[in-house]
Amino acid sequence: MCCVTVIQSQDGWRVNYLKTDVCAVKGSTVYIICFFTHPPGIDPSDIKDRFWFTKEKDGEPVDLRTDSEYSGRVTYGYYSDWKRCYLLITDVRESDSAEYKFTFMTNKPGEKYTGSPGVTLSVTGLQVQVRRSDSTWLELTCHSSCVLSDRAEYYWYKNEEIIKRGSSLLVSSGSTDRYSCYLEGSSGHLSPAVYGPQRLSVSASPSAEMLEGDSVTLTCSADANPAANYTWYKEHEDSPRASGQIFTITDFTAEHSGNYYCEAQNEMGRSNSTLLLITSSGKSGVDRTTMIIHITRWTLVVVMLILLLLFCLWTRKKKAVSSTTEPHESREAVEMDLHPECEDLSDMAAQREDPEEQEDRV
Repeated sequence: MCCVTVIQSQDGWRVNYLKTDVCAVKGSTVYIICFFTHPPGIDPSDIKDRFWFTKEKDGEPVDLRTDSEYSGRVTYGYYSDWKRCYLLITDVRESDSAEYKFTFMTNKPGEKYTGSPGVTLSVTGLQVQVRRSDSTWLELTCHSSCVLSDRAEYYWYKNEEIIKRGSSLLVSSGSTDRYSCYLEGSSGHLSPAVYGPQRLSVSASPSAEMLEGDSVTLTCSADANPAANYTWYKEHEDSPRASGQIFTITDFTAEHSGNYYCEAQNEMGRSNSTLLLITSSGKSGVDRTTMIIHITRWTLVVVMLILLLLFCLWTRKKKAVSSTTEPHESREAVEMDLHPECEDLSDMAAQREDPEEQEDRV
């Protein structure tokens, strides 16, 4: 939009901006132009200061020249004869995206005039778009969300070395190289590189050795730009088992055992991971539960036998001590009158033996 009047009239002051919306590529230089009008008969010496700002502190505009975020990157220009002003920002950053306003301050306390609304600056980076030309070639295009001049010059880098000039580049499909582009005058800011999937890794959780009936989760990851899509395969099988970065096998059986791998694919190419062996120990979760029950049961039996043995020993000792004060015949009667359950603890253990264990021995 050209020459929009943003202050209709404030005691004869007026500010016009050449454009109210400006888009720039990160690292480039931005040139914002404005025109101003003084009230009739005003002396230029009455103007105390003129500057650009984006922020206010305690209700007062903050001069960009004093803002540490813009240190060494802003330049002002004023042409009183032409009533023209400009703001120059070099090496623009994405954090520079803001609304910029031009303001006047006179010698009269508190008297100021600001061109509002101001100029909205949007800063964006370059991106490489990938399009398949045919089965052999890919077309890379250097792209920005800003509308740039037809005279904009682009350069292409392959593995961080310049190889070509132009807005597009043809590369072979499946290339393992990294490609990025650069806009002339953007202070060396390259676009993010595009490349096929690299450094694939696979893992299993909780482990690669499974018990039958359990579940296992396989995870695949790769370094890729654009982001990769994932497909899971079992070795020696043509049909995929699953798609997505995570593959979960539930109710694991011996038939699930084998080598698994993932394929990562994006517009630049594809790559396969190494094989991950998943095996079965042959014992299901039910067997494990049964084993725990048996262990618990026999532990209780052993504890009960130990307690009974201690009780028998204590009883025997007590009767032996009391018998020392009685006739010899009475001692013999006492010995014959001991608790019968203490005579043979092994018989009791046999009676308490798990019926399933007895069946196993049969």
